[in-house]
Amino acid sequence: MTSAMPNRTMNHRYTMVIKWSEEDKLYLVHLPEFPWQKFVTHGSTYQEAAQNGQEALDGLIEVMQDNNQPLPEPKSFSFA
Repeated sequence: MTSAMPNRTMNHRYTMVIKWSEEDKLYLVHLPEFPWQKFVTHGSTYQEAAQNGQEALDGLIEVMQDNNQPLPEPKSFSFA
């Protein structure tokens, strides 16, 4: 199962992709606008993965802002 949901953090809109990993028996979280992070976190349930993904996103944004690094532009995805 794969899903993508827009994510609003600190007035920024980013995408969070949550994918079930049969190998790991976990939901893996990927943030496409931060491509250097393949999977940033995971969870044993979809809800746990989403919560952990939100916390990881908040942390990435905070670190980048603290280091005066530019934040990536949010991407727009369409699904047919």
